[in-house]
Amino acid sequence: MIDLYFWPTPNCYKVSILLEELMLPYNVIGVHIGKGQQFEDRFTDLNPNGKVPVLVDYDGPDGKPITIFESGAIMMFLSEKAEQFLPKGVRGRMEVLQWLMFQMGGVGPMLGQAHHFRKYAKDEIPYAIDRYTREAARIYSVLERRLRVTEFIAGNYSIADMAVYPWIRPYRWQGQTLSDFPNLQRWYSAVRARPGVQRGLAVMKEELQRNKSKPTGDAWSFLFGDEKPARINQKAKGIKS
Repeated sequence: MIDLYFWPTPNCYKVSILLEELMLPYNVIGVHIGKGQQFEDRFTDLNPNGKVPVLVDYDGPDGKPITIFESGAIMMFLSEKAEQFLPKGVRGRMEVLQWLMFQMGGVGPMLGQAHHFRKYAKDEIPYAIDRYTREAARIYSVLERRLRVTEFIAGNYSIADMAVYPWIRPYRWQGQTLSDFPNLQRWYSAVRARPGVQRGLAVMKEELQRNKSKPTGDAWSFLFGDEKPARINQKAKGIKS
């Protein structure tokens, strides 16, 4: 059995989509990042960085449980375990991994900054908004150029597509218009239509609907790196397995 420590975020959706595409059974354990559960001892024992997702596979490669954090590492592990969506040959494998690293090092961090300064920052900072909106457009242009010559990001459908797609979904938050990038828009529609993708995006959908309001107070502090309020319970009473 697999436990997935999850909250409805792009990085978590990457893993839930892959699990659904692989049709592997898994148990979802909610970690409410707006309540600071990612900082509680029970979770930081799994990921010292205090970030979701985390995956625990009780049938690890040596027959013992294995715990993995960082969404890209989780995706590589699951793909290798199931022998799907990551080619074995060096050339095909590197094609996928370079685009997965592009997502991890560029797409996620830069689009995440666009989300922050355009939607969540307490103060409007025009320089930051312009900086990250332009960087989002540059990243979209990179993907557009790539998708002019291939159906999916790494050729065949792979974990590279599953990693990038959840970050493109909130394109309006990033100040982008998909119709400005026709090849990216074609790819976006093809990925969105996959049943496994839809199932992966449905994980904890009700919780997402209940948490659409802009975070304030402690929730803002938990999410965006202010000093954690002193009342955080370090005994992890909030996470239920």
